[in-house]
Amino acid sequence: MGFVVVVSLPLILFILIVALAFYLLGRARGRRGSAPQYYGPPAPPFQPPPPSQGKT
Repeated sequence: MGFVVVVSLPLILFILIVALAFYLLGRARGRRGSAPQYYGPPAPPFQPPPPSQGKT
């Protein structure tokens, strides 16, 4: 019975530490992805070229 406790207790602690690390990394990545993006001023609208006078 002592062997089971000696083997399983470190394994359980390791799994808890890994789960906490993945949780914190995922939360940091999610917060970075949802951060507001700041853009510059809007671009002026596209102006089509004037029609050519020589072609009919």
